[in-house]
Amino acid sequence: MFNLVVDSGCDVSKELIEGDNITLTHIPLNMQVEDKVFVDSDDVNLDEYMSAMEASKIAVKTSAPSPSLFFEQYKKGDDVFVITLSSKLSATYQSAMSAKDMYVEECGKKFIHVFDSMTAAIGEGVIAMKIAELAKLGAGATEIVEQVNAYIRDMNTYFILDKFDNLVKTGRVKPYIAKAASFLNVKPICGEENGEIKMIDKARGYTKAVKKLVQIIKENTPDIENRVIGITHVKAYEKALELKEELLSHLKAKDIIIQECRGITTTYANRGGVVVAL
Repeated sequence: MFNLVVDSGCDVSKELIEGDNITLTHIPLNMQVEDKVFVDSDDVNLDEYMSAMEASKIAVKTSAPSPSLFFEQYKKGDDVFVITLSSKLSATYQSAMSAKDMYVEECGKKFIHVFDSMTAAIGEGVIAMKIAELAKLGAGATEIVEQVNAYIRDMNTYFILDKFDNLVKTGRVKPYIAKAASFLNVKPICGEENGEIKMIDKARGYTKAVKKLVQIIKENTPDIENRVIGITHVKAYEKALELKEELLSHLKAKDIIIQECRGITTTYANRGGVVVAL
C-alpha cells in the first residue's frame, strides 16, 4: 500500500487519487488573519476565512506544518510518497525532510520519498495524480520516483489573478506585477520558473488573457496529448470553465479536470483567481 502525503497547498481531492493500493492525506498549513488562526484542513470554513482576509488591512500570515504532523503519517502504508509546496515558497519541504530523518532515527528504515514540487496549488495536484496513475498501473516505488522527477522537471504552472495583494506583501512576487494588474482591466499572465513566480505576458481582460495563455501552453508543451491539465479556482468556476473550453478547442490533452482551491491557494490567488498546471 502506497501512502501519498501532501500539504494543504495541494489542490486535489481524494476522489481523483485514492484506489485499492493508494491513499491520500493532506497535512494542513496554518493561516493567520490578525489574531485569528485558521487551520487549512478539510473542515475549514473558506467563506469565513475569505471574509476575514478581505476585511483585514494586515497581510495574512501562513506557516508550514510541524515535522511531527508528517512523522505521524509516515507510520502508515508500506511506502510513502510526499509532495510539498516549492521549497522557494514555503518551509514545508524542510518540515517533511526533518520528519523523514526523525522517522529513520526513531523507527528505522522505510521507503519515504519527499518531492519538492517546485510549484503549488493544482501544480502539486497533477503531480499527485501522476503518482496515483503510476501506482494503479502497478509501478514500483523506485520507478515512480524516476518518472515523477522527470514529470516535475517538464511541467509548468500558470495563473491569472484579479489581485496580487498577499503575494506582494509576503514577497512572493515582484511589485511590478501587481502594478501591471492595477491598470484598468489588465490581466498579468504569470508562471513559475525554478519554483519562483514571474510574469510572462499580459492582456486586456480575462478572455483575452485566456486566449494568450492557451497559446503559451500550446507552444511550450510538445507532449500535451500525454498530459492531464489541472485547473483550480477561487470561487470562480465560470472562469475555470471558460479556460477549460478554450483549451479543449485548441489542444488534445489526456484529460482536463477542475478543482476548487483549498485555503493556502485561496490566500495567494484571492477571490477570482484561476491556476492551471500540466
